[in-house]
Amino acid sequence: MRDKKIFLLAIITVIGFAAMTFGNKTIVAYDKLDLSKFAAVMEDENIIISEWSLHAREKMESFETLEQAEEYTNELKKAYADWEWTVKSEAGQWEATGYKTDANGLDETVKLLSAESGETVQSYLTYEVKGSIWNSDTELLAENKLERRLSDLFRGNPTIFSCMKGEFNDKINGSLSNTASQLLRVFDAEEIETLEEEQFVSTTAFSPMFHESVAAGGQKMNMQIGLRTEGMGANTTIVIGTPIITIEY
Repeated sequence: MRDKKIFLLAIITVIGFAAMTFGNKTIVAYDKLDLSKFAAVMEDENIIISEWSLHAREKMESFETLEQAEEYTNELKKAYADWEWTVKSEAGQWEATGYKTDANGLDETVKLLSAESGETVQSYLTYEVKGSIWNSDTELLAENKLERRLSDLFRGNPTIFSCMKGEFNDKINGSLSNTASQLLRVFDAEEIETLEEEQFVSTTAFSPMFHESVAAGGQKMNMQIGLRTEGMGANTTIVIGTPIITIEY
């Protein structure tokens, strides 16, 4: 029963992300990854990058039965035979996960989640590539992987989530809220909402620099900035995501 609740929670989480997405999207080969824009700002602000991820999600509208999810899983396992695969199947639900670390140290994960909901089936496919180093070589690898996987894996128009984490190389000047405001100005972003605590600030905003966007509280947003410090004299951790943060911080 506990495992079933955890599985259903995973489905609900993915549905929640999908429900926020609005408008018709097409898969576009952008001239520059959003991660590259994050990295340029972090370099200018003397922030050391420690983690990054690209995440694609799509509702698989064509799946009407769990058998179709199983059939697609078999196709994926054949196409990615050198990946590690795990499959969980219980009454009314199906979960398949493929994982691989390439020669450059980039981690790739594909996950298919399907669950019966009344007389219908809700299915979602996700793909993620992530790493701990960002440079010109990594940028090219990430861009090529994303373009190839979008073409190979998805049947429609997935939403792309970009996220980067780092740490200020020195103590920041001023408060966390002032630092967040400064970063918003750099991204030409309009603040929508800010959650502020003594050692933590989270800001939601909209910037014309990014392509993806979601609806939150009736407003259009496409980026989040999170700042956290462990106390007086400690370094500050930052996470930037578009359209939302997907890395823990």
